[in-house]
Parts: sequence; structure tokens; C-alpha cells
Amino acid sequence: MRDRGATVKRLCWLVPLLALLGCGSATGITTSTVAVPRAATASKTAALPPIKHVFTIILENESASTTFGPNPPAPYLAKTLTSEGAYLPNYYGIGHASNDNYIAMISGQPPNTLNREDCPLFENFALPSTGAYGAENGLGCVYPSNIQTVAGQLDAAGLTWRDYNESMGNTPTREAAECGHPAVGSPDNTESETAQDAYATRHDPFVYFHSIIDSTTLCDSHVVNLSLLPHDLSSAADTPNYVFITPDLCGDGHDATCADTSRPGGFAGIEQFLAQWVPQITGSPAFKSQNGLLIVTFDEAATSDASACCGEIPGPGASEPGGSGPGGGDVGAVLLSPCIKPGTVTQTPYNHYTMLRSIEDIFGLAHLGYAQLPGETSFGSDVFTQPCAFPTKPRISASARRKKITVRWSTTDPGGPGIARYAVEVRQLRGAGGAWKTLSGLGATRKRSAVYRAKASARYQFRVEFVDKLGKTSPWATTKRISG
Repeated sequence: MRDRGATVKRLCWLVPLLALLGCGSATGITTSTVAVPRAATASKTAALPPIKHVFTIILENESASTTFGPNPPAPYLAKTLTSEGAYLPNYYGIGHASNDNYIAMISGQPPNTLNREDCPLFENFALPSTGAYGAENGLGCVYPSNIQTVAGQLDAAGLTWRDYNESMGNTPTREAAECGHPAVGSPDNTESETAQDAYATRHDPFVYFHSIIDSTTLCDSHVVNLSLLPHDLSSAADTPNYVFITPDLCGDGHDATCADTSRPGGFAGIEQFLAQWVPQITGSPAFKSQNGLLIVTFDEAATSDASACCGEIPGPGASEPGGSGPGGGDVGAVLLSPCIKPGTVTQTPYNHYTMLRSIEDIFGLAHLGYAQLPGETSFGSDVFTQPCAFPTKPRISASARRKKITVRWSTTDPGGPGIARYAVEVRQLRGAGGAWKTLSGLGATRKRSAVYRAKASARYQFRVEFVDKLGKTSPWATTKRISG
């Protein structure tokens, strides 16, 4: 949310005492529980494509009608990226201000009055307890250790994640460069940027969960500065399965004018950030060869838009998640992936709970919090409009005659954009086997046969793999042993 310049006034914040103290109307909180059935804890995985890495970039405070309207102020986002992927014009935030939206993206927790005001005091929940769909009752900012996040789900599933934050730790006396956040119970001194440091704790949802910050080793290794991302993108093995990227207050467009006058803010800051980082992500080995998915969206719309979608309901801590309405307004979203046909547009409504639900389905995880709501559905075939199955194993055969071995290979792979090249290798068997070597004169080729001159009585094996035009590699297919 844009800076309001005033600390939230809270005369009453212990939910169990609201009725006694008579402050329900003052805080905008209802003490009643929404009567909804608890959903099953197990995820019913949707039919989603085989995506191995999900990247998110979250921007700030703009309505879809402005960002993607006529003569858009961010043409790289609104024109270039939408032409390269899918545009979701009916994608909604779930509340106002910022922090409640970020919290929902990784945990499914609904807004409460304190995080709906961006948590100027980094405080725990009082008398924590959970209600329908695992929503935390009452008011607070830092969630107790029993409240789960997608990060914990990924850890439990043996998958990897990392949260990258621009500018975090630029001023070490302000916040640490790893797991940067105020001390619990202290004011948040990152509400405004400085000329040296534009990191905002309220835009970094992972530090609001005791399940993460209570382990120094876990938090310091997973909640890091954005400067580490290029190294992690350099190989698919080093790229986390789930990547959450938070620009600073200039890069996300929150501040129209930056304290560092050499940097642009507003939409110009957004354009500069996306132009720098999106090509690095979409050009990375993990994205290209392992079916990456990049989601670019905004936390909330302009404050005048408090609309909602997808059956969103209020949580126990805020009767109107949007302050003056049921949601965070229409922000729009852009998704890029080898599994998305360029220029895709879908009118299906989605929101931040949808995004969490979709990520959980991609990785085979249970649905957390309000990602379980009956009206929430994962991204579907309206978004994933291009075949992106991993290549199937090719075929290979070999026959020998007069010290010459003829090798033939082919594929019946039905999906993908076609064959880019084959790689063919040979090894001479000595005992258990020898080292594989590229077949002389072939290397990476589009040929489908070759003749190999063998040594008398020597035994050989041949193998082949292919790479499709998206850079995805098939499994190796290997011949039986054959003598020259």
C-alpha cells in the first residue's frame, strides 16, 4: 500500500476480548466465524504441465486498467511480455494494503486489521488459534510456528526454494543482508526508503513466519539479496524449484520518486527492473530445459478498487479485506512459460490464492489456507496452451557387417516443437565397459544414421539422445552389445 504517514491506532486487539471491550466497530473486526466447511488437507492435483521451476515477480499498487490499458505506461510489460506469454486481465489482489497480499501468496492466510495496514509494528499474534481453512484468528503480523507456508511444504517434499530481495542489507545497521527484518515487537524502520537502501520488510512475506525466522540457518540461506540470483540461474541444478523475487521500492514501482535520484521510480522503475531480470530468467537453463513458469503481477490495485473474485471470503481478523470492499482489486497478471503459447489471453478470473493453489498443484502439495476455498481453481488449459511434455526416449539400432557397424536412430516423440539435434555416442567394451565418446564426425547432428568402422572382434555399444527446440533433452537410448 502507498505510505499513509500515520501509525495504525489500535485501542483493542485481543480478539477474545473484543466483545467485552466493545471495540469491534472501531477496529473493523467481527468476532463471528464464517460458517464454511473445512476442506480436505490433501491436495487433489490438477492436470498441469510438467513444470519444474516457478518464478514470481511482484510489483506494486497499480490497476490492470492503467498498466495494460491504451497507451500503457509500461510497454515492455504490457506489450512485449504479454505477446510472449499469457495475459490474465481478470487477476485480483485479495486485500489492501501490501503485506496482507504478500502473506496470502505464500500461506493462503487472509488479511487481518494489522497486516492490512502494513504492520508498522513487527508483532506476534496474541492468543493465536486457527479457524476455518486454517486461518489464524485475531490480529498480528508474525505468524506462530504452526502456520505453514509453501516454503515449508517444499522443504518437506524434498524440493528447493529461495526468496530474493533487492537492496536487502544495503545498510547493515538498518536490516541484515540475509533474513532481514525488525526484531519481534519492534517498529518496522523500513517503511520508507533511503538513498542507499530501498528494501521494505512488508514486501518480503517469508520473514513474517516463525516457522522460517526461528531457524537462523534456514532463513539466512533462503531469504537473501537479489544479487545471488544470477549465480543460481547459471545452471538448472542451482536454480530453486520455487523462486520468489521482490524488487525494492524503486524497482517495484511503489515510489514514484526514488530517494536515490539516479534511479527511476513508478512505471519507469518497473520497466527497468523487468528488462534487466526477465531475460535472465527466461534465458536460464532451468526455465528453458525444465519447463519454467514466470508469473509477473501486482500486489493490489489502486485503493479505489476493492473488488474481488473467485469466492473470496473475509477472514476472522478483518470484515472487509479490501478496507472498503471484499478484495484487492483487478491488477492483471502476465505468465511466461514454454508451456504457454505466445499471445494467449484468458478471461478466467484468478487471484493470489489461485496463484498459491496453482504452485502447490504443480509441485504436488496440499492446499494451504484460503487456497482451499471452493471458488478457487488452479491455472488451467486456458493458460497452458502449448504442449511442453518432456521428450520421450528415442530408438536406436545397430547391425554389423565386415568390420562396419551401421547405426540408425529415430524418435516418435509426439509433442514439443520438434527436434533440434541428436547426440550420438559410442564406447568400446572392455570388461564392464569403457568411456562414452562422441561418435566421430557427428557430434550434435540432425542425421539419423551413421557407419562406424570397428576393430575385429571388439565389442561396442551405441547410445543416442535428442534435444528439442526448447532445449529439453530426452533420456538416452542404448543398443545391446555388438561385435565388429
